[in-house]
Amino acid sequence: MRDEERAQRQQRPEDEPGTGVVTAFGRQLKLLRVRAGLERAEFGKRLGYSADTVASIEQGRRIPQTRFIEKADEVLGAGGLLTALKEEVARAQYPAFFRDMARLEVKAAALNLYAVYAVPGLLQTEDYARAVFHMQRPLLDDEVIDQRLEARMARQEIFSRRPAPLMSFVIEEAVLRRPIGGPKVMRETLERILVVGQSRNVEVQVMPITHQDNAALGGPFTLIDTDRGQRLAYVEVQDHSRLYTDATYVRTLEARYGILRSQALSPSESAAFVERLMGEA
Repeated sequence: MRDEERAQRQQRPEDEPGTGVVTAFGRQLKLLRVRAGLERAEFGKRLGYSADTVASIEQGRRIPQTRFIEKADEVLGAGGLLTALKEEVARAQYPAFFRDMARLEVKAAALNLYAVYAVPGLLQTEDYARAVFHMQRPLLDDEVIDQRLEARMARQEIFSRRPAPLMSFVIEEAVLRRPIGGPKVMRETLERILVVGQSRNVEVQVMPITHQDNAALGGPFTLIDTDRGQRLAYVEVQDHSRLYTDATYVRTLEARYGILRSQALSPSESAAFVERLMGEA
C-alpha cells in the first residue's frame, strides 16, 4: 500500500473542516438564525462579522472562534445550545495529530515535557507562536494561522486552572538560542519562560549543550498524569503523533525523564541561565 493511500485510510472524518462537529455546529447555527428571522448580513453585523464569514461557518468551511460562539448564542437567545459545543469546536482548531493530546492536557493533573526543537506551546508568546506557524511548510492559510494561534493561546489557561496541575519542562539550550521570530520576540519569550517558571507548580530546567550526558537522545516527549490517575506518554514528530498507554513503555520514558532532570541544570540555575541569554538577545 502506498504512503498516500495509507494516510487517507488512517485519516478520521473529523480531521477536515466541513465534517463532524464543525458541520453540526454550522447547521445548528443556521437553524437558530433562520428561526430568529435574521438574514446573514444583519446577524453578522450584530456579531461584528461579515455575511461571508457567517456563511462559511454555517456551511462547515470555517471553524468559529470562541468569541463568535459566545456572541452568537447570546444574540440568538440559544440558551447554551451553541456554547455547549464550544469545547468540541475549539479542539477542531488543532491539527488532527494533536487533538487527543489537547483533550488530555486540559484536564491533566501533571505534565512533564522534554523540548528539543522549539519552545513548548504552553510557554510560547503570541508572537513566537505566530512565527512558528508562518514558517510551517506547506504554507498555512492566514485563516488557519489565526485559528491555531487562538487555540494555542487558549491552552495557556492551564496556568490559571485550579487545582493547579504540576508541570515540569526540560528544554534544550539550542531551543533557547534559536531566535524564532527575531531577537525581540525571542527576548520576550525568554522573559515569559522566567515568569512562568516562578509559579509554585511549575519547574523549568535547561539542558546545556556542554553537558556530556543526555538520557533522552531519542527525541522529545511528554508524560501526562490524567485526572483519573493514569500516566500516559505522548510523542510527536513531523505532524505525526502517538499516545502510549502501555505501562512498560511509559515507565521507560518516565525513567529517562527522571535521569534527564538530574542531568539538566536545576530550576534556579536554569533561571539564571535564561537571564544571561536575555542579556545576549
